[in-house]
Amino acid sequence: MVEKLFNPKSIAVIGASRQEGKVGHSVLKNLLQYGYPGKIYPINPKAKEILRTRTYSTIFAVEGEIDLAVVAIPSQFVPSILKDCVNRGIGAVVIISAGFKESGKQGSQLERELVETIKNSSIRVLGPNCLGIIDTASSLNASFAAGMPSPGNIAFFSQSGALCTAVLDWALGEDVGFSKFISLGNKADIDEVDLLLTLADDQETKVILGYLEGIEDGVRFMEVAKEVSRKKPVIIIKSGRTQAGARAASSHTGTLTGLDTAYEAAFRQCGIIRAETVQTLFDYAIAFAYQPLPRGPNLAILTNAGGPGIIAADAVENSILQMASFRENTISKLRKELPSNASIYNPVDVIGDAGADRYEKAMKTIVNDPGVDSLTVILAPQAMTKIKETAEVISKISSAVSDKPIVSSFMGRLEVKQGIRILRSGKIPNYSYPERTISALEAMVKYRKWKETPFGKILSFEVNKKKAEKIFTKAKEKSEANLTTEETREVLSAYGFSLPQRIVTETSREAISAANSLGYPVVMKIVSPDILHKSDVGGVKVGITEKSQVARSFEDLISNAKRFMPEALIMGVTVEEMIVPGKEVVLGSSRDPSFGPLLMFGLGGIYVEVLKDVSFRIAPLTFNEAELMIKEIRSYPILKGVRGEEPSDLIAVRESLLRLSQLVTDFSEILEIDINPLMVLPAGKGAVVIDSRLTIKI
Repeated sequence: MVEKLFNPKSIAVIGASRQEGKVGHSVLKNLLQYGYPGKIYPINPKAKEILRTRTYSTIFAVEGEIDLAVVAIPSQFVPSILKDCVNRGIGAVVIISAGFKESGKQGSQLERELVETIKNSSIRVLGPNCLGIIDTASSLNASFAAGMPSPGNIAFFSQSGALCTAVLDWALGEDVGFSKFISLGNKADIDEVDLLLTLADDQETKVILGYLEGIEDGVRFMEVAKEVSRKKPVIIIKSGRTQAGARAASSHTGTLTGLDTAYEAAFRQCGIIRAETVQTLFDYAIAFAYQPLPRGPNLAILTNAGGPGIIAADAVENSILQMASFRENTISKLRKELPSNASIYNPVDVIGDAGADRYEKAMKTIVNDPGVDSLTVILAPQAMTKIKETAEVISKISSAVSDKPIVSSFMGRLEVKQGIRILRSGKIPNYSYPERTISALEAMVKYRKWKETPFGKILSFEVNKKKAEKIFTKAKEKSEANLTTEETREVLSAYGFSLPQRIVTETSREAISAANSLGYPVVMKIVSPDILHKSDVGGVKVGITEKSQVARSFEDLISNAKRFMPEALIMGVTVEEMIVPGKEVVLGSSRDPSFGPLLMFGLGGIYVEVLKDVSFRIAPLTFNEAELMIKEIRSYPILKGVRGEEPSDLIAVRESLLRLSQLVTDFSEILEIDINPLMVLPAGKGAVVIDSRLTIKI
C-alpha cells in the first residue's frame, strides 16, 4: 500500500485550514497550486469552502474512495482520526502533526497508540512529525514545503524535515530535478527500508538519496540495501558520527567501536555510498543522475591553468582513480592541435588564452582515446576566456559520448555564472573546485566496482555447537557474564580454533611439574575472572626456561595481582606451552543494537587501542569480506612479509575471521569477544589463540 503515497487518485486533507500560515492551509494550497490531477477533499467541520474547494465535515461525509489522507491536526486528536481512516478503508496516511515521541513521555504514548491502531490493518502511515511527500511525476505536493522541484530522476528521503526544505531550496536554486521528496519523520510505520524497496522499482528514479539519524532493524536494512544498490546508486548522509553517546566497553573491540562504526561497516557491505557532508550528497547526486558510470579508474584532466590542473592531479593520487596514460596517436594529435607551449600530457593544459575551439579539439581527441575512462574539464576565468562558448562545446561533446562521464569545474562564481547555466542545461555536473570533481568521479568508480563484484559466499564450518551452548547455559545459570579463561578456551576450541596446551596450577610446585610436563620454554599467566587485561597488572610472564624461574614467576604473578587488584578472586596460575613467535593480530566482536555482531580485525598486541589500525564488518562474513578486512589495515604489508621476512599464514587468519563470524552469528547472547593476540605463524603453519576473553548476556 506504499504505492498509494505516490499515485493516489484522491486525497483527503484532514485539518485543512482557511488561515494562511497554518500547515493545513499550506498542504491544501500546494496540492491545488502545483496541479495535482486527482480529487481533493478538504476536511474541516467549521468551513464550507477553502481556497474555492468544497470542504467536508468528516472523511465519512466524502463519497467514493480516498486513497491518501494527510493529517494536520493537534497530536491528541490524531489516534482517533487514524482509527477513522482505518475504518474508512483509506490506503495510506501522512501524519504531519508533531507532538509525538520527539516531545517526551506523553507524546511517546500517543505514538504507541498510532502503532497499535494500524497493527492488524493494511493501512500504511508516513510520519508522524514529518514535512509530507512530493512526487513530481504525478504533480503531487502533499507537504507544507515552500516550492515544488522540477521533474527529475533523483529521489530524496529524510528523517529531518528541515533538511528536506533545505535540499528543496537547493534544488530550486540550482534547477536540479527530483522525482520524489519524502519526509520520514518519526518512522512509526513506514521507514527507510520501505522506501528503498519502493524506489528500487520506481521508473522515474535513477538515484536514491537519504538522510538518516538511526536505523532500528539493521539486519533487514542491509538485506534490502544490498539488493537495491545493485539496481541504483543509494547515497546516504548519516548523522551522529562521534563517540558521544557510545556505550562504555571493557574489551579492545568495544573500546575501538564508536557510535558510528557499525553504520560505516554496514554501508560498505551493502553498497551504500556514504556522503560525508550535505555538499558531498549534492555533488554525488548530480554526477550519478547526469552522467554514465566510468568503465574504469583512468581519468584525463583538461585545464586552461596549470595550478588547478596540478590540484586535480594531486586529488587523483589520493583517490582510487588513476591518471590516464594517452596512446601515442593521441599525444601526436594534441601536439598538432595545441600551441607549442601547451602541455600535451595528462593533465592537458591548453593555457590561459584558450578559446572554445581549442577546448573542443582537445576534448574530442582525449575522449576518443581508449585508455581514457572519464574526463574532467577545468576552466579558470581569464580575460580572453570564452566561457559561454566553452560551456556549449562541453555540452555538445558530452551529449555525443554515451559511455564516458564528463564533469567540469568552472572555477569561481560571478564570471562563470552564464557558463554554469549552460552546463546545467546540458546535464554536465559542475563543481566550483577541482577536488570535488575527483571526489564525485571516485564515488562513481567505487560504485561500478561494487556492482561488478560478486557477493561471495558465507562459509559454514563443522563445529561443536552443542558444547558451546552448554558452556553458555552453565554461565547463565551462575549469572556469570564474563566467562572464565578455561570456558572461553573451550568455546573457541569447539569452533575449531587452535590453542596452546595449558595446565592450571595452584602452587609453585604444581607449576614446576606442569612446566616439566609441557617442555620449556613456557608462558605463565594469572587466573582470575576479575582480571580481564592480564598484562596491565603484571599478570603475564613469557620465555621461562627453567624450574627456578617457574617458582619465582609464580610468586611474582600472585603478588602483582594482589597488589594491583586486591579485591580480585585469584584462582591460580596457568602454565602454557610457548608458541613460536609470529605476527600478533587481534580479532573481536561486539554486539551493535541495530546491526548485531560487529567484527573487528587488526594488528594485535598491547598497542591495538593506540594505533587503532583496525577494520570492521557486520557478521555473518562472506569469504570476500574476510579477505577485504585483512587487506584494509595499514599494516597489511607486514603480514605479507617485508624486507625478507616470511609471509604470515593469511589463509589461517581468514579462516579464523570466518570461524569467529560463525560463532557470534550462532549465539546472539555473545556481547563481546576478544582474541588478542592471535599468533599468526609463517605461511602454511596456522594461527594460535594466545589470549582471549568472552562476555555474554545473562
